[in-house]
Amino acid sequence: MFKSFIGFLLFLSLCSQQSIAADKWLKEFAQDIQQKAQKKNLPGYTFAYIEKGKPASVVVYGKESKSGNPIAIDTVFRLASVSKTFTSMLMAKYVAQNQLDWQIPVAQLVPEFSHTKGKAGELVLQHVIGQSSGYTPNAYDNLIEANYSVKRVLTMLSTLKPLCQPGQCYTYQNTLFAVVDGYFEQHHSSYGQALTQTLIKPLNMPHASVGKAGLESSAKWARPHVAISKNRWRSTKVRDDYYRYSPAAGVNASMRDMVIWMHALLGEAPRVVSAELISQVTTPLTKSKKEVYRRQWRKFLSDAHYGLGWRIYDFAGHTLNYHGGWVQGYRADIAFSPEYGVGYVMLMNAESNLINEFTPDFWARCFKHLEQISLVAGAIKPAPNTIQQK
Repeated sequence: MFKSFIGFLLFLSLCSQQSIAADKWLKEFAQDIQQKAQKKNLPGYTFAYIEKGKPASVVVYGKESKSGNPIAIDTVFRLASVSKTFTSMLMAKYVAQNQLDWQIPVAQLVPEFSHTKGKAGELVLQHVIGQSSGYTPNAYDNLIEANYSVKRVLTMLSTLKPLCQPGQCYTYQNTLFAVVDGYFEQHHSSYGQALTQTLIKPLNMPHASVGKAGLESSAKWARPHVAISKNRWRSTKVRDDYYRYSPAAGVNASMRDMVIWMHALLGEAPRVVSAELISQVTTPLTKSKKEVYRRQWRKFLSDAHYGLGWRIYDFAGHTLNYHGGWVQGYRADIAFSPEYGVGYVMLMNAESNLINEFTPDFWARCFKHLEQISLVAGAIKPAPNTIQQK
């Protein structure tokens, strides 16, 4: 069994009654999920609560591996499909700089799609990043996992009959994101180089990287764990498969990096990530009905859409921008409330469905706390002016 521990590495300022209350509800959440993690013998995780303009609160639990170091704020994890939140912002910046256009046909990005023009409506970049290509959801993910070449998978995908015309329905994909790498290869670069130069370095994210080599060369990194029986886990090798589709699932980051990323998404790095770009990628584009019925989430969700690399939920009357990630041995969640300027990130080095319980529970508690603060603030009104004017 993994020897576990828990601790706040960074504290919210305790200079007011509001922050003391925030600390209380957050500690209760941390204690509750730790008990569940211990019961399931989870290897390790870290989560953070980030509030605009304030230091983050970070909780760590468990170890990088059975005989490894404790999870720390600088421990690097795979982000899996949370990578798509980086890809969407990267593409949005290229569009803003007139280097790309959301309406550029995919046929101009990769030769494998050159013969599909007009077949079922023009497939363009926005359809790829916005998950509205029309292809069968998760088309040929099995071929990714079977280590088929990217070129072969894209060729097969280009001949697949769509379920609907591009832009008309939500159809989540991973394979199709390879067209983003195709664009950068045309320009003698790569997705990893572009992301590093455009977002990672300008935001001063110290441990973020792209690709398997980036993960395994990190000074501290969490090993992937898979379940071998009920409440038993074993470490496993890092797989190459989804790393070959880096725009979909190839980014690595520590919690320190993710706190920086969240602060940027909350509007605190406008020179790198402008308010206009944040709004652009989180604007609802395509309705995703099935998301409303997700177990653990369904009692809170009344509406769900996909934007550009983000899911947009109506969570108990509040807008919540969210994305999750899952590859062998890792889980990840990221979400933020534009209404309140707060965000949440959770990283795990295990394929545990507990994350599906932890994240909606966090937001239910968080919104309840924030609503209470708003009510108190609304009840405190300045005394009316009783001075009589002559």
